[in-house]
This record gives sequence, structure tokens and C-alpha cells, in this order.
Amino acid sequence: MLLSLHRRKDALILLSLLVLLSFPALVSYNSLTRLEVIQERGVLRLATRNTPSDYFLDKGEPSGFEYELAQAFASEIGVRLELQIPDNFSDLLRQVRERSAHLAAAGLTITPERQQDFSFAPPYMESAANLIYRVTQGKPAPTSIKDLIGKQIRVVANSSHSELLRQYKQDFPELNWEETDALSVNDLLEQVHNQEIDYTIADSIRFDGQYSFFPGLEKAFALEQPQPVAWMLPKLQDGSMLEALNSFFAKEETRELIRQLREKYFERSNALNYFDTVTFKKDLRERLPEYEQYFYIAEQETDIDWTLLASVAYQESHWDPAAVSPTGVRGIMMLTNAAASEVGVEDRTDPVQSIIGGAHYLISVKNQIPDRIPEPDHTWMALAGYNVGFGHLEDARILTQRAGKNPDSWEDVAKHLPLLTKEKYYSTVRLGYARGYEPVLYVNNIQKYIDLLRWEKQLDRIRQNRDITPTEPSPRESLLETLPPTL
Repeated sequence: MLLSLHRRKDALILLSLLVLLSFPALVSYNSLTRLEVIQERGVLRLATRNTPSDYFLDKGEPSGFEYELAQAFASEIGVRLELQIPDNFSDLLRQVRERSAHLAAAGLTITPERQQDFSFAPPYMESAANLIYRVTQGKPAPTSIKDLIGKQIRVVANSSHSELLRQYKQDFPELNWEETDALSVNDLLEQVHNQEIDYTIADSIRFDGQYSFFPGLEKAFALEQPQPVAWMLPKLQDGSMLEALNSFFAKEETRELIRQLREKYFERSNALNYFDTVTFKKDLRERLPEYEQYFYIAEQETDIDWTLLASVAYQESHWDPAAVSPTGVRGIMMLTNAAASEVGVEDRTDPVQSIIGGAHYLISVKNQIPDRIPEPDHTWMALAGYNVGFGHLEDARILTQRAGKNPDSWEDVAKHLPLLTKEKYYSTVRLGYARGYEPVLYVNNIQKYIDLLRWEKQLDRIRQNRDITPTEPSPRESLLETLPPTL
């Protein structure tokens, strides 16, 4: 009994010492602003979504509009950016509300309902929610909310879109919809495209940058006027973070960065027409999986990006190993007999030999282009020369130089290749006439296939990455998060 009392006394003494030792640290943090606490820790925790607009991995490197913009802000305040990727949109809001994230950036619209629970940084763009439908022969496009009654509508749960529908339901009680925590807006666009649901809602700026990858999808009408989009912060805190964000967004460098990021992530387009896009997506699902691993192997052997190789193969054969042209080239890479012999391909119809051999042949093609020409222009000229002949490509480069343009720029050379069809021009160069439009179309198609292939693979990676466990705060950070809201 006496021993037990001594142990309790020792434990109380130890506990008192721990409290006294931690007290100066707590007092110290209480004297700091919220921004200073973040800078003291050296980490800015950002909650965002794994989407083509917000954050994704591109060849293993982090990318996305929100990621790059937040990275710039983290650098501005001198801390490291730490990402938290919630499983769904509801969890994103929860992470900010519970302060496991310092802010959220995911194309968030400022709404009256959200302003009751959160603070917002200065808006950096505007966007309006639009009803999205698929154009179908014989079915008129919806033109008003009344047209939505009795239709299958699905939106992201707890989003501004669900808030809008709740407002409309006050005037249209028969309006019904489904909310999902398991799917992103991109998934819902795919469901509308596949006719699994009738409609969804998407913000205009994001839809405009993606709709061409979903052929047949259109905006029916806007459900609201354009609304401000901004980063979200916890409601109860001092003004230090907002002050830093106001300063960041007011800078000319930030405005220029936003302009560049909008162009990079929201103004992308798929230049293929409707039929070509549908055919490509079908072949991507049904044909490519059988041969995809061989393009990866070819990339390992040659260091040529597999999406370029796959896109060249699609332009040549639509990934058909039995393809044969009227001129006798054959196989998935459509090699000539001479090209096959050069790279040791014995059976041009064997997809493994054709793909790997075609990659090695592309290296020999690229070696005919001057080393001083940088990528990607070097590759585009190599493909154009392969298509039309390197002598004709050189003639076009001469015409480009005569016009005062850059003969080492594919953009400039592509404008002068078609001149080889006009006697006024082809009569002044060494090899004369050539079908100069064809190599331009050839390269343009390959570029389009690369863009569409990367887009589809990016969406696949995003879907696969949804099981990423959000970063948990350390025990020390958890303790500090319990400090008063003024921090």
C-alpha cells in the first residue's frame, strides 16, 4: 500500500514537470499569429481533389491548376506545401472545418451557405454552373428547370451544385436528383456521355476545358450568373492568413501566373472531330490494352515517350497489327521492307517486333534532323520528314528561311510545307513539288492523339489514386491545433 502511494506521488511529480516544461511552448505559440504558427512549423497543409484541374500526377510529377498556384503561395510565405487528398468532397469541407487543413483549393465557389461556415481568400476567377446533357438525335435539349422533372440527375454531394438544386426545389417541388460522394464531376460527365444518367452540373470554366474529350456533351443552360471562385479557410481565426493571401493575389506576378495556369489547364482542347474521338476512345478500350505493355518496353529501350509511339502507331494503323497499305507497308507501325530490315524486324505483322522495331527506326529518323533543333520541334520535324521525305522537309525549311521565319521552328515550317504544292514556290527549291499538306496533317493528327491518350490515361490514374490515404497531422501538430482560434 505504501509503495503504491509512493508511485502515485512520483507520477504526479512527473506529470507536473511535463506540464511546466510544455507551458513555455504553449505560451510562445499563443503569442504567434496563425500565419506565424504555419511558418514556425514550415508546412502549409492544403486540401484539394485529385482531378485534371486541381491536382494530379503527370509522369510522376505533381501538376494541376490549384497545386501550382498553392505551391507559389507556399513559396511566398516560405514554407513547404503538404497535400491532403480527401476521399470525397464532403471530407474536403470537413478537413477545413476541423482544421486538419489550413486551406482548401478545389475550384470552390463562394456561396452564402458556405460563407456561414468558412472564410474565403480573394477570388481568382469566376464560373457559372451549367446543366450538361448529351446531344441525341430525336431528343430536344432541355431549356428550363421544368424539363428536368422526372429525369435522372446526379451531382457531387455537398457541392455548390447541390445547393443550387435545393434552391430550385423550393419553386419546383417535383424536382429530384441524386448526390454522390463516390464520384467526381469528371466521372459524372463520363456517365452522361455513356448515357447512364440524363444530366449533371458542371462549372463552365472546367467544362469548357474538357468537353471536347467527351464528344456529344453540351451545355444546356446556366443555372446561375457567374460566381466567384476562391480558396477556403476555417471561419474562426485571426486575420493573418487572409492578409497574406490578399497580398499574394494582389501581386502582378500572381495575376500573370493565374493567366498562364488558366491557359495551361482550362483552355486545353481536343482538336479531333466527333467521329474520330469516338473511334479513338473505342479503340483505346478494345485494342490498346493488348499492346500497351510493348509500347512501355519500347520506351525503356529507346527513351522515346510511349504515348508518342502509341500515337504514331494509331496514326499508321489504328493499332491493327494486320494492317496493310496499298504500297505494301504493313503491321502496327506500318514499316516498309527497308525500314524493317534496318532495325532487324523479321515479321512486320508481329506486334512486339513492329512496335519495338518502329521505336528504333524513329531514332534513326530523328538522327536526320539537326541536333540544334530543340524538342518537341525536333520530333515533329522528324515525323514530317519521315512522311514527306527529308529532302522536301529541307526545301520547306529553305522557304521558311527566305520568308524571314525560323527554319528550326516546327510552327513556322508547318506554314511553309504546303507551299510545295504551288509552282511559284516548288520551282525554286531543289526537289520541286511535294504534297506538302500531308506531313502537316500527319503531325497534327499525332499531336491530337497524344493529347487525347494522355487525357484518358490521366483520368484512369486519377480514378486509381482515389484510395490515397490523406496525410495525418503529427501528434505535435494535433496538440497545436487545439490552441485557441486566434491562432
